[in-house]
Amino acid sequence: MIVAIVQARSGSTRLPGKVLRALAGRSVLSHVLERAAAVPGIESVCCAVPLGDADDAVAAEAEACGARVLRGPEQDVLERYRLAAAACGAEAVMRLTSDCPFLDPAISGLVLRTFLDERPDYCSNVEPRSWPRGLDTEVFSRAALDAAAAAARATAEREHVTTWIRQNPSYRKRNVARQGETLGDWRWTLDYPEDLVFMQTVLDGIGAASGRPGFERLRAFVDDHPDVARINAHLG
Repeated sequence: MIVAIVQARSGSTRLPGKVLRALAGRSVLSHVLERAAAVPGIESVCCAVPLGDADDAVAAEAEACGARVLRGPEQDVLERYRLAAAACGAEAVMRLTSDCPFLDPAISGLVLRTFLDERPDYCSNVEPRSWPRGLDTEVFSRAALDAAAAAARATAEREHVTTWIRQNPSYRKRNVARQGETLGDWRWTLDYPEDLVFMQTVLDGIGAASGRPGFERLRAFVDDHPDVARINAHLG
């Protein structure tokens, strides 16, 4: 089984409670989970949420969106992923984050298809980055995840799920780069209030009737409205 695991929590020093913020009339988290479920080849979506009362609202929202919820350690995100993968019976995992409501199912599906066709241990579209920040997708084997959870010791390796895997020279890795112009400096992820203003402005400009706009539709609007792109471009 191929499972999309979305990590989500309420804590954020730069924008507290960002995944529950309203975007186009519903939560940011609901956008992410809907798009995760639409990725071709994904058989189940799990939201990995920290234990504790502070994140009960996040867990409740994920359940309301139809995702399976797994609670685990807040700081040891690697272990949280291991627990979620085990509970779901995952053979391979797609790692997504809850602050990317512009995630494109087609692009994530391309990463997954490359992983299935070529069978590396790890496949992503972020090393080197050529897509906008916010379309980040990583796919890796359950065996690699379990090995990382057993072997990783450094704090950074526990807080960031794939660090140990990416730095392990014995694993085969594959990057799915964008053809043409590199757009790795575009900000389509939610970390600051300006990011939320940018996203809302884009969706308002496209119009609610457009449904779930993908990368090409979003890019066309941003290209046509450079003033909108400047809302959060300075954040890097």
